[in-house]
Amino acid sequence: MRLTERQVLELVRTVTSRQLRQWVGRGWIVPSQGESGPLFDDVDIARIRLVCELRDDMNVNDDAVPIILALLDQLYRLRGELRTLADALKGQPDEIRQEIRQAFSVTIQRRR
Repeated sequence: MRLTERQVLELVRTVTSRQLRQWVGRGWIVPSQGESGPLFDDVDIARIRLVCELRDDMNVNDDAVPIILALLDQLYRLRGELRTLADALKGQPDEIRQEIRQAFSVTIQRRR
């Protein structure tokens, strides 16, 4: 689903046109570019809602928002990489998976 700015403002009533444009300008939200302007997908909408919650409900200031967004982006990237690694491990023989599980367990124990 791709929404125009007007559609986003109708959907997310806690953000103003001015705010949305500022957030796009600051790189907090990165919509794709359509022929008639920016188009926002589901991820953009979720991010807009998150920024609204951070600023309005949690009183996070504008200096902290990009830091939080960057940390969340890193977290989601790492989760994706771990999911890919887990999928790759599923295709390995049981013996290999067991060796990896043991090595992982030893590494975790050392860090504690």
